[in-house]
Amino acid sequence: MNRTIRTTEDVLALLDRLFPPAADRWTSDASAWWDGFYADRSAGRPFFVPKPDEHLVSYLDRGLVAPGGRALDLGCGPGRNALHLAALGFDVDAVDLSPAAVAWAEERAAASGLGPRFHCGNIFDVELPHARYDLVLDSGCLHHLPPHRRIGYLALLDRVLAPGGHFVLSTFAAGAMGSERPDEDLYRVGGLEGGLAYAPEELRALFADFEPVEIRPMAEQSPDSPLFGVPFLLTALFRRP
Repeated sequence: MNRTIRTTEDVLALLDRLFPPAADRWTSDASAWWDGFYADRSAGRPFFVPKPDEHLVSYLDRGLVAPGGRALDLGCGPGRNALHLAALGFDVDAVDLSPAAVAWAEERAAASGLGPRFHCGNIFDVELPHARYDLVLDSGCLHHLPPHRRIGYLALLDRVLAPGGHFVLSTFAAGAMGSERPDEDLYRVGGLEGGLAYAPEELRALFADFEPVEIRPMAEQSPDSPLFGVPFLLTALFRRP
C-alpha cells in the first residue's frame, strides 16, 4: 500500500523517517541511544553535574520568576534542575525519554529527601498529573527536535503553560555549538548533525506569542561553582501573556 497519508500526523511521521535512527534523539525509539549516553556516570559530561542551571537560579534570585507553584521540566536528565526547583518549594514534574536518566534522577531525589515526580516518556504524549504549570523548563530538549516537530512543541507549551507563566530555555547557541544549516537543508542531508543551533532572533520569532524577558548566552561557571554554566548554550526567559 503506497498511499498512506491522510492526516497531519501521517505527514509528520513521514518527515520523521527522513532522518536515520542515529539522528533521531527525541522519539520513544531513541531511548536506547540516551540510555547509552547516561550509562557511564563517570564520563565527565558537563550535564551530569548535580548543579542547577545558572540562568534558572538567576531568574529566581532576581524575582523574575516567583518561587513555588507548579513546574514542568522537559528533558530533565539526571534531575539537577528538577531537584533545585523542588528544594525551593515547587511542585515538580520532570520528564525524560531515557529510563537510565530517570533512574539516576530518582536516586538523587531519594538521597536528597526531595520529592519531584519523574516520568519516563516522550514529552509529547507523557501523562502528567496537572493540566497547567506556572513554570516550564527546557534545558537541552528543543535543539534535538527536527524542524517539523516544533509545531507540536509549541502546541505542548500552549497546552501546559498557564497564562502569566514562564518558559525557561537553554539551547545550542549559533556560533558556538550545533548545526546552523537552514531547516530545508536538514532534510536534504538527513540529519540534525548532533543538534540545532539557535540565534536570539530565531528564538524571538519561534516564541513570538510569548513576551521575551531575557535572552543571553549562558554564563560560564568554574568547576568549583555551585551552578552549571557552559558557554555554548543560549538561554532565554519568556512569559506567557
